[in-house]
Amino acid sequence: MERWYDHLEESEGLIVLSQNQEAIEDTIWQRLAPRLPSAASAAAVAQRPAAWWQAPQLRWAAALLLFALGIGWLWPVAQRALFSQNDVATAHGWTQQTNTTTAPRTLRLPDGSRVTLHPGSTLRYPIALAGPKREVYLIGEAYFQVSKNPTRPFLVLTNQVVTTVLGTSFRVKAPKGATRASVAVREGKVSVQARVGADLRATPTHPAAAGVVLLPNQQVVYSAATRVLKKELVDKPAILVPQAFSFEERPVTEVLAALQKAYGVDIVYERAKLAGCTISITFYDEPLFEKLGLLCKSLGASYSMNNEQIIIRSVGCRTK
Repeated sequence: MERWYDHLEESEGLIVLSQNQEAIEDTIWQRLAPRLPSAASAAAVAQRPAAWWQAPQLRWAAALLLFALGIGWLWPVAQRALFSQNDVATAHGWTQQTNTTTAPRTLRLPDGSRVTLHPGSTLRYPIALAGPKREVYLIGEAYFQVSKNPTRPFLVLTNQVVTTVLGTSFRVKAPKGATRASVAVREGKVSVQARVGADLRATPTHPAAAGVVLLPNQQVVYSAATRVLKKELVDKPAILVPQAFSFEERPVTEVLAALQKAYGVDIVYERAKLAGCTISITFYDEPLFEKLGLLCKSLGASYSMNNEQIIIRSVGCRTK
């Protein structure tokens, strides 16, 4: 039995799925078979007085005991192989999910939150997400749709940043070994801090002094080299409040107000120079920055970015 146990521990490449324990049984009995008496030897000893271990009931009890011992010894070995090769592992009160496919994969967490895990990314969290805070650990990229619970903040911890929400949708990108990380918000409000020295008690309603609060269509990029959180607009802002984008001889300020409301962005311009200016323009499905380009071309103006603000520079109304 000791030699058999040693052999089990030294075995490599054994993968046992929790739902396929029949494979465990087959493995145990195959390894016990050479040590069990053959039919001939059993007949040869049939005439001898039965020892205690030869009683049928006791033989079955011994077999069951061997089986139980085998399961107890083999299962940890199988678990180690399973955790290292499968994409879902559970141990020591934690669940770890790794997307080993080539497409995004959606997970549902115990609190009802949904996570879209990108290929090659790993998410680790307590099995029941118990406690006053819901904490998960991310390596890679994921899109979170967090169930609202104002009394239990949801924290996403990466090597670079800590993101805290009470319930909203956002994306975190923190590749393994990278010195940069980004957090982009789709809806709601998000608090982001650098991981080093982070205040885990901070929330979007009570943010940390060294952190930033993000609103929809905003993102923050963190550089470990400079330890700076840079707040800016996302590359492709989404429409948050649909607007009518067809204007016929309407004030330019009305067009700018519609863009601000639709995308939740801050557009800064010199009102005195654009006062009284009108324009006829229709927007369709163009991204925000393309809309701004078309507007500025019509006005003879230009725009630039200053963190999360859009700055429009104009010399005034274009004469006809």
